Amino acid sequence: MTESEILAIFKEHAALLEGHFVLSSGLHSNRYIQCALVLQFPKIAERLCAELAGKLKGLGVRTVAAPALGGVLVAHEVARALGARAVFTERQDGVMKLRRGFSFAPNELTLVVEDVVTTGLSTRETIQCVEHAGARVCGIGALVDRSGGQVNFGLPQFALVAMRVETYAPAECPLCRAGVPTTKPGSRTPR
Repeated sequence: MTESEILAIFKEHAALLEGHFVLSSGLHSNRYIQCALVLQFPKIAERLCAELAGKLKGLGVRTVAAPALGGVLVAHEVARALGARAVFTERQDGVMKLRRGFSFAPNELTLVVEDVVTTGLSTRETIQCVEHAGARVCGIGALVDRSGGQVNFGLPQFALVAMRVETYAPAECPLCRAGVPTTKPGSRTPR
């Protein structure tokens, strides 16, 4: 699948939004990618995640991990395509943790995936959590990298779509200055 074909799927499902958004990072943006609107359809989720898995299959992973909530379906479908297992991390008292009895064998090769990477914070926290549990993160995957490739994790990484979407600190946001009302679509409370 090409980036154009993938973006067409997002547009078809109204998953590329225009407006004034407060991102989980606390930054503001005039565009938002709502992957949940695409991932709600299992056949589409399977297809997109199989495409992502195909780009990362040479890493020999045993486990695919993702931050909750946005990455859970991505981890599940990528793991299915790779014949691996899927786990997720989640915030407890503001700290990303491995819960629900999930664990890793020592140095277990693990891929960390995400629906959308903006600043990379959730992905970095998931990497730290997985490594703290004894596994070895060997790669990163995302459906959409909205940093346009600016976020680097120091590991092999791949996104189906890389697009540069402008973000603004709240004090410098032209949309705020213009009085455009904000929407907070993410699953994490903005910082």
